[in-house]
Amino acid sequence: MGQIRCNKCGKVIYDGEGIQKQDCLKIVKEWGYFSKKDREIHECYLCEDCYDAMVQNFAIPIQIQSVEEVL
Repeated sequence: MGQIRCNKCGKVIYDGEGIQKQDCLKIVKEWGYFSKKDREIHECYLCEDCYDAMVQNFAIPIQIQSVEEVL
């Protein structure tokens, strides 16, 4: 695995040796028939700071649960 950086700000998430430097959100989306991107697979990473900034602007807040609630 090469170096992986946040697609928004460029912070290092995994260094060149595959060692994780911070937690992140990994998004993988396979686009389908109702999209202009049909049959494309998009992948990106967001560091925690960029994730927080993104969801802060959502019209409908995200649902947050603790791990204990789910188990």
